Amino acid sequence: MAKELRQIAIYGKGGIGKSTTTQNLTAGLVERGNKVMVVGCDPKADSTRLLLGGLAQKTVLDTLREAGEDIELEDILKEGYKGTRCVESGGPEPGVGCAGRGIITSIGLLERLGAYTDDLDYVFYDVLGDVVCGGFAMPIREGKAKEIYIVASGEMMALYAANNISKGIARYAKQGGVRLGGIICNSRKVDRERELVAAFAKELGTQLIHFVPRDNEVQRAEIRKKTVIDYNPEAHQADEYRELARKIEENTSFVIPKPLTQERLEEILVEYGLMDGLEDQYAI
Repeated sequence: MAKELRQIAIYGKGGIGKSTTTQNLTAGLVERGNKVMVVGCDPKADSTRLLLGGLAQKTVLDTLREAGEDIELEDILKEGYKGTRCVESGGPEPGVGCAGRGIITSIGLLERLGAYTDDLDYVFYDVLGDVVCGGFAMPIREGKAKEIYIVASGEMMALYAANNISKGIARYAKQGGVRLGGIICNSRKVDRERELVAAFAKELGTQLIHFVPRDNEVQRAEIRKKTVIDYNPEAHQADEYRELARKIEENTSFVIPKPLTQERLEEILVEYGLMDGLEDQYAI
């Protein structure tokens, strides 16, 4: 019996560390013997940089613009850390068109060129998460990704974004069969952060699947254009990403989330002290 390919989309507020988390998680899964493909769905095209040792990979849209439709798989797919397959969708020229279109184009092209081979265990879609509409919703709207993980922190705007992403998942759950696998907390060292994100996840009906502590080893690895596991496999932070990989691999809890109302979200923020002083901070 053929194994089932797990197609996973990682969403999260811009700047939350979504791409860094995805690449370090990928390194953990590859180290466990899995075959993984990462499809960068962010117009910044930085979803595979650490896996490729800093190589600025030409994006699918740039390749199509330059070469037209007559391209081969090797023109848009590069092998990175321990054989990880890396693709960057890219985006339109600035000010022209919808960036989300690149995702639709890329996935369709990868399918036509035979990128989804039988030996793959995982495909990750690293998706810009501030907007869950149009092309950016494509991995969940079209049922390409069956599992979603949201990268968040204990910061107010990260939780607002996570709640909005959950609304998108709930909207497409019946149509595409997509489910939320959990919240990954990428710590910003906010007061009571683990408790806050765990409470938020519980309200959504999901789990805080892992709390990734803040550690400068991540920045040191990024400067050297590597994942933490590649740069310093003995580091405590490398073990954190290994643990996240193990939890993703063993996860069996997939739900249709129950997004919070604005009022309930703000109640939780107040309960954990996050709103204290924010009224003054945002006062005009």
